[in-house]
Amino acid sequence: MRRRRKKRDQNELFKALFGLIGVGGLYTYYFTQSLNLSAIVVFSLYMITLIITKIQKWNHIKRLKKSGIADIDKMSGEQFEHYLACLFKSQGYTVKVTRSVGDFGADLVLERQGNKIVIQAKRHGKNIGIEAVQQVYSSKNYYGASEAWVFFNRGYTKSAVNLAKANDVKLIGRNELIEMMLRMNPC
Repeated sequence: MRRRRKKRDQNELFKALFGLIGVGGLYTYYFTQSLNLSAIVVFSLYMITLIITKIQKWNHIKRLKKSGIADIDKMSGEQFEHYLACLFKSQGYTVKVTRSVGDFGADLVLERQGNKIVIQAKRHGKNIGIEAVQQVYSSKNYYGASEAWVFFNRGYTKSAVNLAKANDVKLIGRNELIEMMLRMNPC
């Protein structure tokens, strides 16, 4: 859903930029009555737009490399859990990594200032469904937590998003994870 919104925002930006290029060409022609000068202005504005777009893409790629998300994509599920534990410890949380088997649906239990959060950590190559939401929601009462979160290195299916909303489970996907990784200093 977020990816579609971002794509739509980018399409609207491109439409606006190309509209601006066209208006720039028309205004130039209106004031100078020169097709050659209008063509130069349109070409110049187009090149500036192209350069800005390339710079934004390079910055995005640089941010992805800096975040370390490619390393996360290569981790095992257990390594991802321990990475998240390290990430939250660096932010002042008391973190307990649960057992691999029989964890009652939570991979991590965070606590800070009396607030307890259970986390289900998933690291896969494609979007996940409702199972992770069901697991972490069921662990919330078991661990006496006030919040339940699912961390995932990709995205969520529509049914997972709907179930999470209905059960007040916070979903943290790829983009949010990258932002957290950039903001936080893991150990």
